[in-house]
Amino acid sequence: MEIDEVAAALIEQPLLHSTSIGVVYRGKEYIRHRGDMQAGKRGAPTDATLYEIGSLSKTLAGTLMASAVLDGKVTLDDDVRMYLQGAYPNLQYKGEPIRLRHLLSHTSGLPNMLPVRANTVLDEFTDHGTPPELNAIYAHYGKPDFFNDLHTVEIPRAPGKVYAYSSTGTELTAHILEQVYKRDYESLLRGFLSETAGMSGIRIRLADTEVQQLAIGYHSDNPIPTTSMPQLPWWASGNVKATVPEMVKYLRFQLANGPVVTESHRTLVKFDSDFSIGYFWNIVSGDRQKGRYYAHHGGVPRSQCYIYIIPKYDLGIFIITNQSGDRTANAMEAAADSLVEKVAARDGEQ
Repeated sequence: MEIDEVAAALIEQPLLHSTSIGVVYRGKEYIRHRGDMQAGKRGAPTDATLYEIGSLSKTLAGTLMASAVLDGKVTLDDDVRMYLQGAYPNLQYKGEPIRLRHLLSHTSGLPNMLPVRANTVLDEFTDHGTPPELNAIYAHYGKPDFFNDLHTVEIPRAPGKVYAYSSTGTELTAHILEQVYKRDYESLLRGFLSETAGMSGIRIRLADTEVQQLAIGYHSDNPIPTTSMPQLPWWASGNVKATVPEMVKYLRFQLANGPVVTESHRTLVKFDSDFSIGYFWNIVSGDRQKGRYYAHHGGVPRSQCYIYIIPKYDLGIFIITNQSGDRTANAMEAAADSLVEKVAARDGEQ
């Protein structure tokens, strides 16, 4: 597997100086770490490095909800207000409520982030002031604040029609899971993944002894290392931490395509002939080389990553780098495409 040259090419891109790549291909595992994590200081990431996987966390929440659907705990057509205390007459549009399927498919009409002012900050993501501003917003922002803000949301259109990415919807999904399972989201997530995928190392909150394992990272073109992602109320939309070996286990779990994974990959909304969405999974069809595949990007102020599940080749790819800028995602996409091309060549495709 030619991961080494792909990793080497990736860290040659501007501002990128470190990467880790995990691959599962036809049952075999490959992990590579390249570059120096800290600018000007020798030292590559390792299998023990804990990374912030950002919005890849959403696919974990989607997997848990797929399990809840199969368990009969919820249905996709449930009005989300069934799981909220108090009245939320605003969580509907002309009598059509936000349903669970709308949260999972980013078609609820809910804003990307609560509080709403966080969206204004994120509009200027590459500005050096963005990480400290986000930290300030979420420093004391808990579940009661989230529910207070949820009362003020206005739904601009009928749910289920238009894709509009919403971390708010993922946080609400985690609340619903807590309600139906009567467990806090972190223990629910860790318990499920440990039992079904052997992923005992997934973390949300870190013990003091684990903090030193957390990858150092850089925001935009700032040469000074930046702070980690602030904690969101349920942590579900962007706060999971994992090592690359743990993410390789996740790739294996996805490729095994058991009942929960199959459900989580099911199309909930089809937007056009090429793009659909499942339980937070982006489903891409029509790619000549990849075939139908499942993907998600994750980004926090000091790291970005991608996951690809490509059944055509029995291939799973996880790529992460400890830099987060406006060109990082494109560089990782190109690296993933390069890997797929090499796999296709191995399989005798032109």
